[in-house]
Amino acid sequence: MSGAESFVPTPLLLSDSARRRLQSLIEEEGNRQLKLRVYVTGGGCSGFQYGFDFADEVAEDDTVIEFGDVALVVDPLSYQYLVGSTVDFEEGLAGARFLVQNPNATTTCGCGASFMV
Repeated sequence: MSGAESFVPTPLLLSDSARRRLQSLIEEEGNRQLKLRVYVTGGGCSGFQYGFDFADEVAEDDTVIEFGDVALVVDPLSYQYLVGSTVDFEEGLAGARFLVQNPNATTTCGCGASFMV
């Protein structure tokens, strides 16, 4: 190489509101090992849908993305659909939820929980 650094795409970003919510949920659970698992499954009104779950165990082929004292976990199948996305947290009239802002999605549904690539 000629001294130029190679570009590695950002796997996933975490908004400040999502980080704060994740920190408070971890404190409520009293388990510092908890991570937010973000995954993609088939279904929803646009073909794929996002899912969130807490994980305190990480599989050998999972990707762990750390943001200081909190972390996201993504399985290898979901990873390809989530590269470059931002995990956010919003509170509104419809309630509070984690959501994914995905630049790879060509179509999203009105609820924001499903997408198509």
